[in-house]
Amino acid sequence: MNPYISYFQYPVYSDDAVLELIPQREPMVMVDKFFGIVDRDSFSGLTVTEENLFCCNGILTEEGVIEHFAQSAAARIGFLFVQNKETVPVGFIGAVSKFSIHAHPRVGNELLTVVSIIQEVGNITLAGVKSWVEDELIAEGELKIYLNK
Repeated sequence: MNPYISYFQYPVYSDDAVLELIPQREPMVMVDKFFGIVDRDSFSGLTVTEENLFCCNGILTEEGVIEHFAQSAAARIGFLFVQNKETVPVGFIGAVSKFSIHAHPRVGNELLTVVSIIQEVGNITLAGVKSWVEDELIAEGELKIYLNK
């Protein structure tokens, strides 16, 4: 069961508008919806398509899920900076840890992803990330993010 399902109803940014939040451009875009932020949690999504660079034989690879995690974290940062009318900084993933994939998303699935801030120290953020397809938790892990600001 996805305890956050009510937060995924109405995207604040979708499709090409998401590009305002992240530095990636096609064909590397791995977030197509951003639903907003509540407290320390942000909510994003991706509909898996056959054209996705990380899609192989109708399945999104583990690398694709990790890239979606990273871009979901980037969208969170971008949203905060856009809301404050500031230039969105570039961030870098310093580490991926505790990553576990429970099921591989397939073409047509919509990933619903929560980025939860665990700790922020200076320009470094530790975030927990979880993705669901409907009510099934498909992947989880942690990202250490460095912001170049």
